[in-house]
Amino acid sequence: MRTSAEPQSRYEYPAHWEADVVLRDGGTARIRPITVDDADRLVHFYEQVSDESKYYRFFAPYPRLSAKDVHRFTHHDFVDRVGLAATVGGEFIATVRYDRIGAGGAPASGPADEAEVAFLVQDAHQGRGVASALLEHIAAVARERGIRRFAAEVLPANNKMIKVFTDAGYTQKRSFEDGVVRLELDLEPTDRALAVQYAREQRAEARSVQRLLAPGSVAVIGVGRAPGGVGRSVLANIRDAGYEGPLYAVNKAFPEDLTEVDGVAAYRCVRDVEGPVDLAVVAVPAEYVPAVVAECGEHGVQGLVVLSAGYAESGPEGKERQRALVQKARAYGMRIIGPNAFGVINTAADVRLNASLAPEMPRPGRIGMFAQSGAIGIALLSRLHRRGGGVTGTTGVSTFVSAGNRADVSGNDVLQYWYEDPDTDVVLMYLETIGNPRKFTRLARRTAAAKPLVVVQGTGTAPQGHAVRATRLPHATVSALLRQAGVIRVDTITELVDAGLLLARQPLPAGPRVAILGNSESLGVLTYDRCLAEGLRPARPLDLTTGATPEDFHRALSAALADDTNDSVVVTAIPAIGEASPGDAELAEALRSAAAGVPGKPVLVVHVELGGLAEALSAAASTAPAAVRAAGAERAPGPEKTPGGGGGAGDGAHPLRPAERPPTAAADRAPASEAPRLIPAYPAAERAVRALAEAVRYGQWRREAAEPGRVPEYEDIDEKGAARLIGELLERGEGLTISDAQTCELLAKYGIRVRRALPAPTPDDAVAAARTLGYPVALKATAPHLRHRADLGGVRLDLADEEQLRRAYTELSELFGKPEELRPVVQGMAPRGVDTVVRTVIDPAAGAVLSFGLAGAASQLLDDTAHRLIPVTDREATSLVRAIRTAPLLFGWRGSTPVDTPALEELLLRVSRLVDDHPEVVAVTLEPVVVAPHGANVLGATVRLAPPPARDDHGPRTMPAY
Repeated sequence: MRTSAEPQSRYEYPAHWEADVVLRDGGTARIRPITVDDADRLVHFYEQVSDESKYYRFFAPYPRLSAKDVHRFTHHDFVDRVGLAATVGGEFIATVRYDRIGAGGAPASGPADEAEVAFLVQDAHQGRGVASALLEHIAAVARERGIRRFAAEVLPANNKMIKVFTDAGYTQKRSFEDGVVRLELDLEPTDRALAVQYAREQRAEARSVQRLLAPGSVAVIGVGRAPGGVGRSVLANIRDAGYEGPLYAVNKAFPEDLTEVDGVAAYRCVRDVEGPVDLAVVAVPAEYVPAVVAECGEHGVQGLVVLSAGYAESGPEGKERQRALVQKARAYGMRIIGPNAFGVINTAADVRLNASLAPEMPRPGRIGMFAQSGAIGIALLSRLHRRGGGVTGTTGVSTFVSAGNRADVSGNDVLQYWYEDPDTDVVLMYLETIGNPRKFTRLARRTAAAKPLVVVQGTGTAPQGHAVRATRLPHATVSALLRQAGVIRVDTITELVDAGLLLARQPLPAGPRVAILGNSESLGVLTYDRCLAEGLRPARPLDLTTGATPEDFHRALSAALADDTNDSVVVTAIPAIGEASPGDAELAEALRSAAAGVPGKPVLVVHVELGGLAEALSAAASTAPAAVRAAGAERAPGPEKTPGGGGGAGDGAHPLRPAERPPTAAADRAPASEAPRLIPAYPAAERAVRALAEAVRYGQWRREAAEPGRVPEYEDIDEKGAARLIGELLERGEGLTISDAQTCELLAKYGIRVRRALPAPTPDDAVAAARTLGYPVALKATAPHLRHRADLGGVRLDLADEEQLRRAYTELSELFGKPEELRPVVQGMAPRGVDTVVRTVIDPAAGAVLSFGLAGAASQLLDDTAHRLIPVTDREATSLVRAIRTAPLLFGWRGSTPVDTPALEELLLRVSRLVDDHPEVVAVTLEPVVVAPHGANVLGATVRLAPPPARDDHGPRTMPAY
């Protein structure tokens, strides 16, 4: 057998094929190429496989591998013969191999494009989705090596493997001969294959987070011997929250005779715990974490919450320590929240897990919360604590995750979990960074179609502990792309909670029409003005006067809700002047009963220094004991301090103190469709209206998303011809901006015509060009500093004859220099219209982006450009044209003639198709595009090409590389 020093391949070891994957049960495995160094691992792996599985693989009894077999299965050229292994703890749990074949099934080399593929999965790991993950990765490898089809022969009794192939979503053929099922798979990704891949990704990642949030048993590692300290505090928090499963305290410094700490079973090492440990909360110094991770992996721990600091946030040395931590945990199939994490919380009645540094369990509710830093996590929990009990009663937290440096588990993973979590109706996320915006946008779009997703997106430099992909897109562009995906983008934690509380228990408004009523004319007018500023359509406020009774509020609210011209209602309330408030509990009950009569429209309350009303609104929901509701009616209307000194009217909440809180009601976690409609109250009109405006925009997005657009097919598109041309051009260089003639040729294959421009190095050449094109013509300087700068005078239009053309040529030469410096061209005149710009760019983080705006310095200064992710649908193209602030210029502003926006939208769709079909097209600029009353004319175009990435968005599932 050859040693590892012997040459074994025609290619260098393909390190980019290595990947960590999440399996169906939420565990992880590493997929990598098999090399000559794996002989012993392969033999050991084969010994663990049952005789039945060996029979299914080789179609005959095959108890052991011969030396020749081991040599064959570990020596590959990484082109015609490739083997991949899935490993856990460094040991093989499954293998897959392909061999390129030609006619008759004989071994072959390129250009043969078919390969025979075979799998073998250790019996203990069957049913975990290992083979499905391996199939995705071996198919991606095969496509990279020019293989387009897989052939597999399977015994009819091997139903599991047949199912792996048939469920993959590839186009396939199936036949039966000589007692064997023969399957042929076309490896070109299909919509169904991609949908299957995404569905498997969602189930696996959601399951991996569920194992962290709902563990059957928990060990806290690093529990101090004396009271205090992080480990001891977290242990107390888990115990006091009422965690239902086995709980263990672990510290290697415990005396050997110590059996418990604070009533919790104590051990010196997690390996000493007799039963399984699903989750380990690690609170030891960073230098001791590697040993702890190894012990946990050997004991079969499923996941880690690492509270320890001293990782990437502390500098280069800590970054390497963090990398090693992730690699070691993944090697054992474990996922990590952290390091430097604040912890996780799950308020479900059958879990009640507070594995965090929060000293108090949040109130149960329907809001899922995610933050990266501990400081933001504390702020979110504190804000919801102040507001959850007083403003909206039982609106609280379902689950909370503070991921710290999010070295492994990120917001994307938690979003996969919340998408199908029946206990979460609204998702609130504070994202300092987005590690994979492309994936986040895809997941956000799917989640937002089912439940609201509210996000605060950081604008500053990424924290040191965060590994993020570099992006060339401005922050505003990324925000616009998130809104396109249905994300509710807000700017502050206050706005985050304001929007979340409204969305958690109020229906979405059907439109922007707002009724305003209350007992303060000035507060009503202020609310009206804010509605106009937010783009809503408010009716004139109804002033009930300061003497209004609860019955007056009830009648007015009932009438407003019953009015078909209103989509939502904002109630303004101030204390009566010169006397006590007319009874907060009575007013709250009046509002609640009126809202219950018409449950399909949202109701918000703006209250000023009316502390009792906010609390009474929650009591009026009838989820608290009668005594508590009565107590609320007796409270003074002034502000009340929250525990810890916060609160007051400035926070818009006046909650019960912990000792006064009623027992958790079943309604706390009841689905929104079953729970009482709780009316949110806000201390300021602008906060209420901002939350309502976000709900209106989100509701509109949901209605549009229910009828998604389509990517049109155009019969005149020559996709194969474009691919051939791109291939020929790329053979000349790694990356290049192609010539004007090549650009016109490529764009023409997608039905995009660029108006012909002829070079004019001399006046005579200009005249000859004009005769060829026909008068009238335009003369343009195309030097870099003058290109697309009509404002500098480098363009002369509507030149009707030779005399005007020669005069214009002379003027440009006198103004800007010699012709060789100007690079003048002559172009036939296009019909008059509105000048626009269409661009595409491939961003390393966000993917392919299509941008549109009007041409000219004004639009550039105002940054008036709209963006959409590619591929763009017909509905998105329509919205893109209308998204810029200067869009009225396209639709007849101030009596001008409207231009042909359908032609413009078709052009956008064709450009989107070109970039989506050919990842080698990394940048396109069409400038200017003159949109006339009839047609859109492209006057200038540039295209840049580059080799496509080895793996694209349609590649196999992988975890972020570390």
